[in-house]
Amino acid sequence: MARVKEFSVEEKLVALLTLQKIDSKIDEIKTLQGELPMEVKDLEDNVAGLQTRVNNIDAEIESINSFVAEKTEAKKNAQELIKKYEKQQDNVKNNREFEAINKELEMCELEVKLNEKHIKDAGYELKNRNEQKEATQEKMADVEDQLREKREELDKIIAETEKEEQLLLAKSEEAKEKVDPRLLTAYERIRGSYRNGLSVVAIERDSCGGCFNVIPPQRQSEIRQHKKVIACEHCGRVLVDETLHEKVKID
Repeated sequence: MARVKEFSVEEKLVALLTLQKIDSKIDEIKTLQGELPMEVKDLEDNVAGLQTRVNNIDAEIESINSFVAEKTEAKKNAQELIKKYEKQQDNVKNNREFEAINKELEMCELEVKLNEKHIKDAGYELKNRNEQKEATQEKMADVEDQLREKREELDKIIAETEKEEQLLLAKSEEAKEKVDPRLLTAYERIRGSYRNGLSVVAIERDSCGGCFNVIPPQRQSEIRQHKKVIACEHCGRVLVDETLHEKVKID
């Protein structure tokens, strides 16, 4: 049976630190990509909202046109009745019939004027809606231009970073093989607990590089010896000395 290779604590720390640097680099890539998709989504929502506005204006324009057609027809009918009553006036037999026809004429003339007012007012509304539609379409065209630019930018970043990300993921798997499962589980748990994703940090100015609490000199000495994995008593992050941190490269 093949013997499983044993790794020293220093090798495990190097692997863990390598994994952290790889994950941090992947985080940078995803952050770079992550802002653009949100911007693209916001612009897409903006375009959809503007298109909905245009559709609503179109519906209003159609309604106004129907209203104008209805009032135009009503005006035409009233005008025809006026002609009819004017002919009847020539054949009236008494004052009573004349007054009745004259009253009908007045009602029809009033109807014509009322419909003309409705048509005129609707014309103003129609002009206003068309201006609103034109302004909305112009704004939508500007947003679509921005959307196109952001999509191109996102596609470019994805194309540029996809290969790098795949290489980093491959290196990540290699590093994980040198970290025992329990330590790896702790690393991932701690990493998920903090927004910056840092689970392994270096000592900086005698303090934890994660929570910035002071590390006692004796503790720092133990960390530099690489004899055991030591975590910060305050935040739980794994601590390494600056020399080891500088030594580990992922390029």
